[in-house]
Amino acid sequence: MSLELSKKAQAVKPSSTLAITAKAKELKAQGIDVVGFGAGEPDFNTPDNICEAAIKAIHDGFTKYTDASGTLELKQAVCKKFEMFNKLSYKPNQIVISNGGKHSLTNVFEAILNPGDEVIIPAPYWLSYPEIVKLADGVPVIVKANKEQKYKITAEQIADVCTGKTKALILNTPNNPTGMIYTREELEAIAKVVVEKDIYVVADEMYENLIYGEDEQVSIASLNDEIYKRTITCSGVAKSYSMTGWRIGYTGSSAEIAKLMGSVQSHQTSNPNSIAQKAATEALNGPQDTVIAMSNEFNTRREYMVERVAAMPLIDALTPQGAFYLFVDVSKVLEKEYKGNKIATGDKLAEILISDYNIAVIPCGDFGFDDHIRLSYAISQEQIKKGLDRIEEFLKTL
Repeated sequence: MSLELSKKAQAVKPSSTLAITAKAKELKAQGIDVVGFGAGEPDFNTPDNICEAAIKAIHDGFTKYTDASGTLELKQAVCKKFEMFNKLSYKPNQIVISNGGKHSLTNVFEAILNPGDEVIIPAPYWLSYPEIVKLADGVPVIVKANKEQKYKITAEQIADVCTGKTKALILNTPNNPTGMIYTREELEAIAKVVVEKDIYVVADEMYENLIYGEDEQVSIASLNDEIYKRTITCSGVAKSYSMTGWRIGYTGSSAEIAKLMGSVQSHQTSNPNSIAQKAATEALNGPQDTVIAMSNEFNTRREYMVERVAAMPLIDALTPQGAFYLFVDVSKVLEKEYKGNKIATGDKLAEILISDYNIAVIPCGDFGFDDHIRLSYAISQEQIKKGLDRIEEFLKTL
């Protein structure tokens, strides 16, 4: 056939994180002892009370269509959570429940972008941001933050790249892949620029419950009325409640934007899974002790991983403040040779580690930093120790 397929679809880069994770699972299925540092999901089961709510929903026959943008019950739970946790006041008509965090972001950009509109994306960034923007006919504008800045861009950098076509800024805090958190002062400076330039902020706060030490999560929309009007706050239940497969994300925005997102969703997917919505309602309204317990366990693993990596040659990492990732600088490793060949790229390093040492790591070229890798500590302490032992063994060969 000579029919041409979609150029837009052909331009989309496949997710390297999903590819690495699939490769690790394939090797494990073959009986190979692989340590997978690629995990973007907690290794805990979904809490029992949430599972029981889903089972009850099935037995009660709650298996039909719901409102396309989500049930009123779940929207009210989200409003309550926004009020108590984020210090944000939203009404149910400002909430859209979606099929996960990626779907929420897709809805956002479908609702606010026109062809050619620019979206500022701080690097390091979650690898799906540029692809989601491009699929909505937007233009990603990458702004890099170096290690000295703790991988966080400044208000001045944002102001410098704003043009007449700039429509939005993506702000991810706590950040994937770095685990860094923007302080209240940093957010206030950024909010001032956003208001002056009259653009939107797409605030991705998916990891908001996973914060360690004395650091606090500040939602940029909570700072004042002007930034509130311009912010679409995005979150979900995947990371905080170990519900990655349930696929429930949500947004808080102006009623006007929420209505547009709901309209888009009504044609693309209809409603999110009805049973998962009941489970998510219980997650938000029910006891929060499992969230605290998971966060405490992640913190223990974080401290161990930071200490181990700090003691290794050729690599280093800043201590993450949130999420469950360590963003490791491997630039010195890329200058070395392995078995007579220069390593050169993060992709090549990841290839060596999985083929010769049975370690799956995420190379960060697709996150905007080819000289870094991402290690997840959303795996058991035993697996972390085994994997770090293997990395140390590899480094000593260089």
